[in-house]
Amino acid sequence: MKKDKIEVCKKTVIHEDKLKKIKGEIPKDEVLYELADFFKIFGDTTRIKILNVLFYSELCVCDISESLGMTQSAVSHQLRVLRGANLVKYRKEGKTVFYSLDDEHINQIFNMGMEHILEK
Repeated sequence: MKKDKIEVCKKTVIHEDKLKKIKGEIPKDEVLYELADFFKIFGDTTRIKILNVLFYSELCVCDISESLGMTQSAVSHQLRVLRGANLVKYRKEGKTVFYSLDDEHINQIFNMGMEHILEK
């Protein structure tokens, strides 16, 4: 079995012009931590399934549970996480709570991920 070679700089050459430009563009650590936390939300299959069904329609917990074959309790727990991350929003109609995607960005992020996975 052939191992891939790892390329290593053999000389220590600092490209000051490139580094200066890059350092000016790197977001602050706090922003990068928030971004990492945001993407962690997508690291759970149940949450991905919930987001996926919400692409098609605004749904109540009962409908989401039924469509995914999950308990309402499990769905509610994940919806709280998704709501906390501003990925879904809700509205009340009487005693029923309907959930939907917070905005179009969520669909775009999901679709870009799917496109990346399916192109392999």
